Amino acid sequence: MADKILRWGLLSTARINSSLIPPLRASKRNRLEAVASRNQATADSYARQWKIPRALGSYESLLNDPEIDVIYNPLPNSLHAEWTIKALQAGKHVLCEKPMAVTLKDVDAIIKASQKTGRIVAEAFMYRHHPQTLKVKEIIDSGKIGKLQLIKGSFSFVLSREGDVRFDKALGGGSIWDIGCYPISYARMIAGAEPLEVFAWQVTGPTGIDLSLVGQMRFPDDVHAQIDCSFALPDHWFIEIVGTEGTLNVPTPFKPEKNEKVYLTRGRKTEKIDIKGQELYIGEVEDMADAILLGQKPRISLDDSRSNVETILALLKSAKSGTPVSM
Repeated sequence: MADKILRWGLLSTARINSSLIPPLRASKRNRLEAVASRNQATADSYARQWKIPRALGSYESLLNDPEIDVIYNPLPNSLHAEWTIKALQAGKHVLCEKPMAVTLKDVDAIIKASQKTGRIVAEAFMYRHHPQTLKVKEIIDSGKIGKLQLIKGSFSFVLSREGDVRFDKALGGGSIWDIGCYPISYARMIAGAEPLEVFAWQVTGPTGIDLSLVGQMRFPDDVHAQIDCSFALPDHWFIEIVGTEGTLNVPTPFKPEKNEKVYLTRGRKTEKIDIKGQELYIGEVEDMADAILLGQKPRISLDDSRSNVETILALLKSAKSGTPVSM
Protein backbone atom coordinates (compact mmCIF):
# COMPACT_ATOMS: atom_id res chain seq x y z
CA MET A 1 0.00 0.00 0.00
CA ALA A 2 2.98 2.30 0.47
CA ASP A 3 2.94 3.41 -3.18
CA LYS A 4 -0.81 4.08 -3.30
CA ILE A 5 -2.05 7.63 -3.85
CA LEU A 6 -4.87 8.58 -1.48
CA ARG A 7 -7.84 10.24 -3.15
CA TRP A 8 -9.46 12.96 -1.02
CA GLY A 9 -12.92 14.51 -0.99
CA LEU A 10 -13.91 17.76 0.70
CA LEU A 11 -17.15 17.50 2.67
CA SER A 12 -18.59 20.97 1.97
CA THR A 13 -17.21 24.20 0.58
CA ALA A 14 -16.11 25.56 3.96
CA ARG A 15 -13.70 28.48 4.10
CA ILE A 16 -11.02 26.40 5.87
CA ASN A 17 -10.74 24.20 2.74
CA SER A 18 -8.48 26.85 1.22
CA SER A 19 -5.83 25.97 3.80
CA LEU A 20 -5.91 22.25 3.00
CA ILE A 21 -6.05 22.38 -0.79
CA PRO A 22 -2.45 23.58 -1.39
CA PRO A 23 -0.77 20.86 0.75
CA LEU A 24 -2.98 18.19 -0.81
CA ARG A 25 -1.74 19.30 -4.20
CA ALA A 26 1.88 19.47 -3.03
CA SER A 27 1.86 15.97 -1.54
CA LYS A 28 3.08 13.03 -3.62
CA ARG A 29 0.93 10.58 -1.67
CA ASN A 30 -2.36 12.50 -1.66
CA ARG A 31 -4.61 13.88 -4.39
CA LEU A 32 -7.66 16.13 -4.16
CA GLU A 33 -10.32 14.43 -6.25
CA ALA A 34 -13.75 15.85 -5.36
CA VAL A 35 -15.80 18.38 -3.42
CA ALA A 36 -19.38 17.99 -2.21
CA SER A 37 -21.99 20.57 -1.33
CA ARG A 38 -25.65 20.40 -0.39
CA ASN A 39 -26.55 21.41 -3.96
CA GLN A 40 -24.97 20.78 -7.32
CA ALA A 41 -24.70 24.42 -8.39
CA THR A 42 -22.61 25.37 -5.35
CA ALA A 43 -20.40 22.31 -5.79
CA ASP A 44 -19.89 23.09 -9.49
CA SER A 45 -18.98 26.71 -8.80
CA TYR A 46 -16.52 25.76 -6.06
CA ALA A 47 -14.92 23.04 -8.19
CA ARG A 48 -14.37 25.52 -11.03
CA GLN A 49 -12.91 28.11 -8.66
CA TRP A 50 -10.41 25.67 -7.14
CA LYS A 51 -9.93 23.46 -10.21
CA ILE A 52 -11.17 20.33 -8.44
CA PRO A 53 -11.84 17.45 -10.87
CA ARG A 54 -15.30 16.43 -9.65
CA ALA A 55 -18.24 18.19 -7.99
CA LEU A 56 -20.98 16.31 -6.13
CA GLY A 57 -24.37 17.75 -5.20
CA SER A 58 -24.82 16.03 -1.84
CA TYR A 59 -22.70 14.90 1.08
CA GLU A 60 -24.06 11.37 0.72
CA SER A 61 -22.80 11.20 -2.87
CA LEU A 62 -19.27 11.88 -1.69
CA LEU A 63 -19.42 9.25 1.06
CA ASN A 64 -20.76 6.67 -1.41
CA ASP A 65 -18.17 7.46 -4.08
CA PRO A 66 -15.90 4.39 -4.54
CA GLU A 67 -13.17 6.62 -5.98
CA ILE A 68 -12.66 8.45 -2.66
CA ASP A 69 -10.38 7.13 0.10
CA VAL A 70 -10.24 10.03 2.59
CA ILE A 71 -12.86 12.56 3.66
CA TYR A 72 -11.97 15.97 5.07
CA ASN A 73 -14.75 17.08 7.41
CA PRO A 74 -14.81 20.86 8.02
CA LEU A 75 -18.53 21.11 8.82
CA PRO A 76 -19.79 23.15 11.81
CA ASN A 77 -18.71 21.66 15.14
CA SER A 78 -22.07 20.13 16.02
CA LEU A 79 -22.04 18.14 12.76
CA HIS A 80 -18.54 16.67 13.11
CA ALA A 81 -19.62 13.47 14.82
CA GLU A 82 -22.61 12.69 12.59
CA TRP A 83 -20.74 12.99 9.31
CA THR A 84 -17.47 11.54 10.53
CA ILE A 85 -19.31 8.42 11.66
CA LYS A 86 -21.22 8.23 8.37
CA ALA A 87 -17.96 8.52 6.45
CA LEU A 88 -16.31 5.78 8.53
CA GLN A 89 -19.31 3.52 8.00
CA ALA A 90 -19.02 4.18 4.26
CA GLY A 91 -15.45 2.85 4.39
CA LYS A 92 -13.65 6.20 4.29
CA HIS A 93 -10.81 7.46 6.43
CA VAL A 94 -11.51 10.89 7.96
CA LEU A 95 -9.52 13.98 8.81
CA CYS A 96 -11.98 15.88 11.02
CA GLU A 97 -11.58 19.54 11.88
CA LYS A 98 -11.17 20.39 15.54
CA PRO A 99 -12.93 19.87 17.83
CA MET A 100 -13.56 16.20 17.16
CA ALA A 101 -17.05 16.66 18.66
CA VAL A 102 -18.81 18.78 21.28
CA THR A 103 -19.93 15.97 23.61
CA LEU A 104 -18.06 13.01 25.07
CA LYS A 105 -20.87 10.73 23.93
CA ASP A 106 -20.20 11.76 20.33
CA VAL A 107 -16.43 11.34 20.67
CA ASP A 108 -16.97 7.86 22.08
CA ALA A 109 -19.27 7.04 19.15
CA ILE A 110 -16.54 8.13 16.71
CA ILE A 111 -13.97 5.98 18.51
CA LYS A 112 -16.32 3.00 18.40
CA ALA A 113 -17.01 3.51 14.68
CA SER A 114 -13.29 3.77 13.91
CA GLN A 115 -12.57 0.56 15.80
CA LYS A 116 -15.46 -1.27 14.17
CA THR A 117 -14.65 -0.20 10.60
CA GLY A 118 -10.87 -0.30 10.91
CA ARG A 119 -10.68 3.15 9.34
CA ILE A 120 -8.41 5.98 10.49
CA VAL A 121 -9.91 9.15 11.93
CA ALA A 122 -7.75 12.02 13.19
CA GLU A 123 -8.38 15.51 14.48
CA ALA A 124 -7.02 18.37 12.35
CA PHE A 125 -4.89 20.24 14.90
CA MET A 126 -2.37 21.36 12.29
CA TYR A 127 0.03 23.04 14.74
CA ARG A 128 0.77 19.71 16.43
CA HIS A 129 2.65 18.50 13.35
CA HIS A 130 4.77 21.62 12.80
CA PRO A 131 8.55 21.44 13.48
CA GLN A 132 8.25 24.38 15.88
CA THR A 133 5.82 22.48 18.12
CA LEU A 134 8.00 19.37 18.05
CA LYS A 135 11.06 21.46 18.93
CA VAL A 136 9.28 23.17 21.83
CA LYS A 137 8.28 19.80 23.26
CA GLU A 138 11.86 18.57 22.84
CA ILE A 139 13.25 21.59 24.72
CA ILE A 140 10.84 21.14 27.63
CA ASP A 141 11.44 17.40 27.87
CA SER A 142 15.22 17.95 27.81
CA GLY A 143 15.03 19.80 31.13
CA LYS A 144 16.51 23.06 29.83
CA ILE A 145 13.99 25.12 31.81
CA GLY A 146 14.17 22.82 34.82
CA LYS A 147 11.09 21.30 36.40
CA LEU A 148 7.93 22.44 34.64
CA GLN A 149 5.84 24.81 36.75
CA LEU A 150 3.52 27.02 34.68
CA ILE A 151 2.06 27.20 31.18
CA LYS A 152 0.34 30.32 29.88
CA GLY A 153 -1.53 30.48 26.59
CA SER A 154 -3.71 33.01 24.79
CA PHE A 155 -5.60 33.04 21.48
CA SER A 156 -7.93 35.92 20.58
CA PHE A 157 -9.19 37.88 17.60
CA VAL A 158 -12.17 40.07 16.81
CA LEU A 159 -14.93 38.08 15.08
CA SER A 160 -17.28 40.59 13.51
CA ARG A 161 -18.70 38.66 10.55
CA GLU A 162 -22.49 38.80 10.93
CA GLY A 163 -24.15 35.40 10.85
CA ASP A 164 -20.90 33.48 11.35
CA VAL A 165 -21.62 29.90 12.50
CA ARG A 166 -19.19 30.40 15.39
CA PHE A 167 -21.80 32.65 17.01
CA ASP A 168 -24.43 29.89 16.83
CA LYS A 169 -24.59 27.92 20.08
CA ALA A 170 -26.66 25.16 18.48
CA LEU A 171 -23.88 24.55 15.94
CA GLY A 172 -21.18 24.28 18.60
CA GLY A 173 -20.16 27.93 18.49
CA GLY A 174 -18.11 29.77 21.09
CA SER A 175 -14.57 31.02 21.49
CA ILE A 176 -13.34 28.03 23.49
CA TRP A 177 -14.44 25.50 20.85
CA ASP A 178 -12.97 27.54 17.99
CA ILE A 179 -9.71 28.93 19.39
CA GLY A 180 -9.50 28.20 23.11
CA CYS A 181 -9.08 24.56 22.19
CA TYR A 182 -5.57 25.44 20.94
CA PRO A 183 -3.94 26.67 24.19
CA ILE A 184 -5.79 23.89 26.05
CA SER A 185 -4.37 21.28 23.69
CA TYR A 186 -0.92 22.90 23.84
CA ALA A 187 -0.87 22.95 27.66
CA ARG A 188 -1.92 19.31 27.88
CA MET A 189 0.77 18.34 25.38
CA ILE A 190 3.51 20.19 27.28
CA ALA A 191 2.36 18.87 30.67
CA GLY A 192 2.24 15.36 29.26
CA ALA A 193 -0.75 14.70 31.50
CA GLU A 194 -4.42 15.49 31.96
CA PRO A 195 -5.67 18.21 34.35
CA LEU A 196 -6.88 17.16 37.77
CA GLU A 197 -9.05 20.24 38.26
CA VAL A 198 -10.15 23.28 36.24
CA PHE A 199 -11.74 26.64 36.93
CA ALA A 200 -13.02 29.24 34.46
CA TRP A 201 -14.85 32.53 33.96
CA GLN A 202 -16.62 33.60 30.79
CA VAL A 203 -18.21 36.60 29.12
CA THR A 204 -21.37 35.46 27.38
CA GLY A 205 -22.31 36.98 24.02
CA PRO A 206 -25.79 37.92 22.77
CA THR A 207 -26.32 34.47 21.22
CA GLY A 208 -25.40 32.61 24.41
CA ILE A 209 -21.91 31.52 23.41
CA ASP A 210 -18.78 32.22 25.42
CA LEU A 211 -17.55 35.39 23.74
CA SER A 212 -14.49 35.32 25.98
CA LEU A 213 -13.23 32.74 28.44
CA VAL A 214 -10.39 32.67 30.97
CA GLY A 215 -9.45 29.37 32.53
CA GLN A 216 -7.04 27.63 34.87
CA MET A 217 -5.93 24.00 34.91
CA ARG A 218 -4.17 22.12 37.69
CA PHE A 219 -2.03 19.18 36.54
CA PRO A 220 -0.20 16.51 38.54
CA ASP A 221 3.18 17.41 40.12
CA ASP A 222 2.09 20.98 40.91
CA VAL A 223 2.02 22.07 37.26
CA HIS A 224 -0.52 24.80 36.50
CA ALA A 225 -1.82 26.39 33.31
CA GLN A 226 -3.63 29.63 32.56
CA ILE A 227 -5.45 30.10 29.25
CA ASP A 228 -7.69 32.71 27.67
CA CYS A 229 -9.57 33.04 24.40
CA SER A 230 -11.89 35.63 22.90
CA PHE A 231 -13.84 36.71 19.84
CA ALA A 232 -13.92 40.28 21.23
CA LEU A 233 -10.25 41.13 21.79
CA PRO A 234 -7.60 42.18 19.23
CA ASP A 235 -5.23 39.62 17.69
CA HIS A 236 -3.37 38.12 20.63
CA TRP A 237 -1.67 34.76 20.78
CA PHE A 238 1.32 33.25 22.58
CA ILE A 239 2.54 30.36 24.71
CA GLU A 240 4.85 30.88 27.68
CA ILE A 241 6.30 27.90 29.52
CA VAL A 242 7.97 28.46 32.89
CA GLY A 243 10.21 26.06 34.78
CA THR A 244 12.37 26.23 37.88
CA GLU A 245 15.41 27.24 35.81
CA GLY A 246 14.06 29.18 32.86
CA THR A 247 11.27 30.30 30.55
CA LEU A 248 10.46 29.42 26.94
CA ASN A 249 8.43 31.96 24.96
CA VAL A 250 6.63 30.93 21.76
CA PRO A 251 5.28 34.04 19.95
CA THR A 252 3.37 32.19 17.19
CA PRO A 253 2.40 28.81 18.64
CA PHE A 254 -0.84 28.00 16.83
CA LYS A 255 -0.21 29.15 13.27
CA PRO A 256 3.56 29.01 12.82
CA GLU A 257 5.05 29.86 9.43
CA LYS A 258 7.87 28.20 7.51
CA ASN A 259 10.54 29.82 9.67
CA GLU A 260 9.96 30.78 13.29
CA LYS A 261 11.81 31.76 16.44
CA VAL A 262 11.31 30.80 20.08
CA TYR A 263 13.10 32.39 23.02
CA LEU A 264 14.74 30.52 25.88
CA THR A 265 15.55 32.66 28.94
CA ARG A 266 17.71 31.40 31.80
CA GLY A 267 18.87 33.90 34.36
CA ARG A 268 19.40 37.20 32.57
CA LYS A 269 20.37 35.61 29.26
CA THR A 270 17.87 35.07 26.44
CA GLU A 271 18.74 32.71 23.59
CA LYS A 272 16.95 32.99 20.25
CA ILE A 273 16.31 29.59 18.72
CA ASP A 274 15.65 29.56 14.97
CA ILE A 275 13.42 26.77 13.69
CA LYS A 276 13.18 25.83 10.04
CA GLY A 277 9.51 25.07 9.57
CA GLN A 278 7.21 23.93 6.79
CA GLU A 279 3.85 24.74 5.24
CA LEU A 280 1.45 24.74 8.18
CA TYR A 281 -1.13 22.21 6.99
CA ILE A 282 1.16 19.74 5.20
CA GLY A 283 1.89 17.90 8.45
CA GLU A 284 -1.67 16.72 9.06
CA VAL A 285 -2.00 15.59 5.44
CA GLU A 286 1.21 13.54 5.55
CA ASP A 287 0.32 12.18 8.99
CA MET A 288 -2.88 10.75 7.52
CA ALA A 289 -0.86 9.14 4.72
CA ASP A 290 1.57 7.65 7.23
CA ALA A 291 -1.31 6.18 9.21
CA ILE A 292 -3.25 4.82 6.24
CA LEU A 293 -0.43 3.68 3.98
CA LEU A 294 2.29 2.74 6.47
CA GLY A 295 0.22 1.68 9.46
CA GLN A 296 1.71 4.28 11.78
CA LYS A 297 -0.29 5.70 14.66
CA PRO A 298 -1.64 9.23 14.03
CA ARG A 299 0.27 11.86 15.99
CA ILE A 300 -3.01 12.96 17.62
CA SER A 301 -4.68 9.88 19.04
CA LEU A 302 -8.42 9.59 19.56
CA ASP A 303 -7.77 9.37 23.29
CA ASP A 304 -5.94 12.70 23.06
CA SER A 305 -8.87 14.24 21.19
CA ARG A 306 -11.30 12.87 23.75
CA SER A 307 -9.32 14.36 26.62
CA ASN A 308 -9.25 17.78 24.97
CA VAL A 309 -13.04 17.75 24.57
CA GLU A 310 -13.43 16.57 28.17
CA THR A 311 -11.27 19.48 29.38
CA ILE A 312 -13.22 22.03 27.32
CA LEU A 313 -16.52 20.74 28.70
CA ALA A 314 -15.18 20.92 32.26
CA LEU A 315 -14.04 24.53 31.77
CA LEU A 316 -17.45 25.48 30.38
CA LYS A 317 -19.15 23.74 33.30
CA SER A 318 -16.97 25.67 35.74
CA ALA A 319 -17.64 28.99 34.01
CA LYS A 320 -21.38 28.35 34.22
CA SER A 321 -21.39 27.17 37.85
CA GLY A 322 -18.72 29.48 39.22
CA THR A 323 -17.02 26.57 40.98
CA PRO A 324 -13.97 24.39 40.31
CA VAL A 325 -14.57 21.16 38.45
CA SER A 326 -12.59 18.01 39.24
CA MET A 327 -11.61 15.83 36.31
